[in-house]
Amino acid sequence: MESRALKADLLLLATATIWGFAFVAQRVGMDHVGPFTFNGVRFALGSLSLLPLLWLETRRPSAGKERSGTRKMLYGGALAGSALFLGASLQQAGLVYTTAGNAGFITGLYVVIVPILGLRYRQRPDAGTWIGAVMAAVGLYLLSVTEQFTIAFGDLLELAGAFFWACHLLILGWLSPRMPVIRLACLQYACCALLSLAVALVFEPFALAAIRAAALPILYGGLGSVGIAYTLQVVAQKDAPPAHAAILLSLEAVFAALGGWLILGETLSSRGLIGCALMLAAMLISQLYASMVGRRRLTADAPVRSGLPGVEESANG
Repeated sequence: MESRALKADLLLLATATIWGFAFVAQRVGMDHVGPFTFNGVRFALGSLSLLPLLWLETRRPSAGKERSGTRKMLYGGALAGSALFLGASLQQAGLVYTTAGNAGFITGLYVVIVPILGLRYRQRPDAGTWIGAVMAAVGLYLLSVTEQFTIAFGDLLELAGAFFWACHLLILGWLSPRMPVIRLACLQYACCALLSLAVALVFEPFALAAIRAAALPILYGGLGSVGIAYTLQVVAQKDAPPAHAAILLSLEAVFAALGGWLILGETLSSRGLIGCALMLAAMLISQLYASMVGRRRLTADAPVRSGLPGVEESANG
């Protein structure tokens, strides 16, 4: 069991690395094509890359029972794809005006925004959510707000994008238990691709030569970030403890900054580094607080409930 968990952790680390360096690919792609063209082509590739998994899913014994909900599936894919389109478009447009590192950390704030949006549905965020929100706000201020109290346009777009990434996650949380996840993923990527290409045809010059010039970043963003990384995440999270998954996937922002530094020569000031550290800590606290408190309570209460020696060890195991 430990070897399976270790393998899952390594797969999640690979996923975070691919996603983090995807911010670099997305930024490089902007040298050749517009943000909507880039997203349209890469999400089309991402949708196509999931077709083998979709074929395998349809061969499951229970697949026949799921085919009757085609209309519900299309509506769900359109809903999730629309939210994905808004988040991805703002993220991609923001990368024209900001660094890959800034984009990675600001986008990662969706994990803090999600439980706050849950207030609308009468969900009660725990203390970790509010601690994380305060730390994230301070970190964002240090990273993006200047001494003249202005914020870079690109960072503002990334922050707006983080809000829609949070909405997208909530939509997926509602839809995933109700329909096959691979089919849902394939449909939402296709919807996002169609919306992006439609906007690109209206507002951006469309040239095959430019797409060919951006082929490597597009392939990385479509096949690597969407197809490969998504598959790795699905496989890994079957065996990975939730706390491990939360920590490892949060490293996406760190890899985005690392990739920006190694490949694009981007640098952060000491003020920006402190802001990034606070934002990363906010992401981790917002995800891990409940499990840490629950484990602490379990460890403290178990000997009292049982009255038997050695229960603390089993509770922690």
